[in-house]
Amino acid sequence: MPLYDYHCKTCHSAFELLVRASTLPTCPQCSSTDLERAVSRIAPAGKIEAIRASNRRAAARQGHFSNLSQAERTKLLK
Repeated sequence: MPLYDYHCKTCHSAFELLVRASTLPTCPQCSSTDLERAVSRIAPAGKIEAIRASNRRAAARQGHFSNLSQAERTKLLK
């Protein structure tokens, strides 16, 4: 499922959504379907690994499953 940035034309909120091809996206604020797909920002080159590590730590705290071995998880979560 791709992650898209959207801008709601009704309430003017900006948000990201994971969207399946068969799903019609709706605004989380007002439930409108009058959305405009926005251009996503690109992460700075030096920040990508830090962002990835931060997201993995957050997923581990929430108890999500991981495809990484225990040794890899221990190394990344430091």
